[in-house]
Amino acid sequence: MSNKNSHTDRRIFKSKKALKEAIILLMHEKDFKDITIKDMVEAANLNRGTFYKHYQYKEDVLEDIIDEVLTDLIHSYREPYIHIDTFDVNKLTTNSIKIFEHVHKYSDFYKLIVSSSVLTFFQHKITYALKELTIQELPVRFPHSNINRELIASYHTYAILGLILELINGNFKYSSSYMAEQLLAIIKSNANLSK
Repeated sequence: MSNKNSHTDRRIFKSKKALKEAIILLMHEKDFKDITIKDMVEAANLNRGTFYKHYQYKEDVLEDIIDEVLTDLIHSYREPYIHIDTFDVNKLTTNSIKIFEHVHKYSDFYKLIVSSSVLTFFQHKITYALKELTIQELPVRFPHSNINRELIASYHTYAILGLILELINGNFKYSSSYMAEQLLAIIKSNANLSK
């Protein structure tokens, strides 16, 4: 790749990042329906032309954020077991649990899912994505289970979502490492109860 293309790619990335940060900031201040493109470009310190190079509507920026967050969420969720053949709770470490680091990384966005009526559907997207992921990968995580796959996937999904919402509603008073410790303790406690 030429140096010119690399420079252009960095500029595109920086412009899009500024617009995403601007819309999140503005959504903390007012309703999404009241946010204008003018508001966004002023908050991002860009011009309207730059906005239209990358997006057509303000909803496109929000959709871009949602896609980015969901992609990172799925990656974070899979991190503890992505490179192993059989999931063993006893070998799981708090350092391998990355989902709460993800929530902290996108904390400004996650705060909006509990305060903005525009993003209430995002909780459903999270639930669907994690449940589908769990169903797809259940044989790896629970190879000999005779429990209904959909029910156990729902159980795990809502447990994780509950902890995420508790973290958000508690205004991120717990660190991601503390949340990982607690999740691991809960998982191991449940595993011991089922023996």
